[in-house]
Amino acid sequence: MCLIAFAWNAHPRWRLLLAGNRDEFHARPSAPLARWSDMPVIGGRDLEAGGTWLGVTDAGRCCVVTNVRDPRDPQLGASRGLLATDFLAGALDAAGHAQRLLAAAADYRPFNLLTFDAHAGFYLGNRPASSAQAVTPGVHGLSNADFNTPWPKTRELMQRLQGWIDRGGDDDFAPLFDALADERVAPDAQLPDTGVGLERERWLSSAFIRGDLYGTRASTVVAIGHDGHGVIAERRFGPNGRFDGETELPIADPAAATAAAGP
Repeated sequence: MCLIAFAWNAHPRWRLLLAGNRDEFHARPSAPLARWSDMPVIGGRDLEAGGTWLGVTDAGRCCVVTNVRDPRDPQLGASRGLLATDFLAGALDAAGHAQRLLAAAADYRPFNLLTFDAHAGFYLGNRPASSAQAVTPGVHGLSNADFNTPWPKTRELMQRLQGWIDRGGDDDFAPLFDALADERVAPDAQLPDTGVGLERERWLSSAFIRGDLYGTRASTVVAIGHDGHGVIAERRFGPNGRFDGETELPIADPAAATAAAGP
């Protein structure tokens, strides 16, 4: 993922509300949102490395990972996508997982990771140094920098998520998808300097990135209730923003989980 806003224990119905965009090269092969047959994961799948950028489970877990934008930082180490599946399919709760991963975080490529279970949420990262912190109730944002770094598109998405909550948003997620589809470019004075040059900073400053080789590949909304039930919805896009389909799946649906597992 490259842009995320989420609300943790800040909505009367939803324990976790998350909206995010995955930006990636269009040539990188990916499978759409689905229940995996080999792991208790519901999510899209990176067919090159085998992991996921965002996934949930019927037990109410959620995990999302982003890279860290710094072309001066070599992309060395284990795949980030495996961080998500390790948590989603693992036995440790969010707190125990955070403690264990913190000791090994430096072994992975630059990452930001958000993990949630029924009781706690954690942010973990390994740039500029390995760190972990519990997520506090409220609305937060994450992009390709540190937790809650105030990049313009991150602030805007957080504000639109907060506005949706304040207006009594419940199960109409269209306004959140509208926010993820925003192509407005931030003013130059507000742009970060991540070492990619001004023209590219402008292009990457919109929530939705349109390009022929690289751009927004998926927009996803996750809603997990205080009762553990919820939904994950994904809209997919091809080169130059071409709409490629939409999938919505229930969370904590025993019948669906049994059907996906097979005989």
